Amino acid sequence: MKAVYVEKIGGPENLIYADLPKPEPGPGQALVKIAASGVNFIDVYFRIGLYPATPPVVLGSEGAGTVEAVGPDVANVRVGDRVAYAMARGSYAEHALVPAWQLVTIPASVDFQTGAAAMVQGMTAHYLTHSTYPLKSGDSCLIHAAAGGTGQMLVQMAKMLGAHVVATVGTEEKARQAKETGADEVIIYTKEDFVVKAKGKMNVVYDPVGKSTFLQSLDCLRPRGMMVSFGNASGPVPDFSPLILMQKGSLFLTRPSLASYSSTPEELAWRAGDVLKWVTEGKLKIHIHKVYRLAEAAQAHRDLEGRKTTGKLLLTP
Repeated sequence: MKAVYVEKIGGPENLIYADLPKPEPGPGQALVKIAASGVNFIDVYFRIGLYPATPPVVLGSEGAGTVEAVGPDVANVRVGDRVAYAMARGSYAEHALVPAWQLVTIPASVDFQTGAAAMVQGMTAHYLTHSTYPLKSGDSCLIHAAAGGTGQMLVQMAKMLGAHVVATVGTEEKARQAKETGADEVIIYTKEDFVVKAKGKMNVVYDPVGKSTFLQSLDCLRPRGMMVSFGNASGPVPDFSPLILMQKGSLFLTRPSLASYSSTPEELAWRAGDVLKWVTEGKLKIHIHKVYRLAEAAQAHRDLEGRKTTGKLLLTP
């Protein structure tokens, strides 16, 4: 089968598109014929070695397609089922092995590209707004990178819950996108200081950017507000003294992951079920920015890291 993988860490040029053996499912596993796979920053983190793995490292942590085979002890899916999943690395390929409990059957009205686009970013937005800091009506939240795939879903879910949303973006076009998604206020951080407009007003900050926004974001929180750092798009957050949290108002800080918030079949089914239901009802809009061929994965990474995109990037075999 064709796959995209890395044998040594580094830039997008280190991505290899070549043949690898087609895997066979073992106990508790299903083999999925991939129709679409999502491109996420976690793939970049594995490529550059921020998240270590033993090479060859097949990238991709979410996908959608058809169950082609199942291993022993699999009862929740059958051959021929249309499924989507997240949190199982290896979707940059024509076939992927997935723990069967992580597979979610997608409704007939949801195509494979939408199914793939919904999983990582949709469930991430769900746990951030419903569990990490459960938003309620009247809360104010600051969402960085609000025109990205996760950002757009965060904005929409925050508005579903009645929160006031302040979004940061880098360009006029991304500002327009964030407004259309539902943000109440949009700050173009290349033109104005987001701290000046948001200082001391936010119950929670949702930050996938990391290094370049972390310390400034603390200043945007109300006393006892929560800083949710869930990504490293600009690099990992530097070391800092916890005393800063006390000095800035007895703040809370968390660094969550989707795996920790979808660690059981029941929790995963809740999050994925809500996301897919909202998609079918038209309550959650998923914007697919561009679909690349699998062989173009390196360009997809360049575009993602270059902040050239709004919404979701996908690969198709």
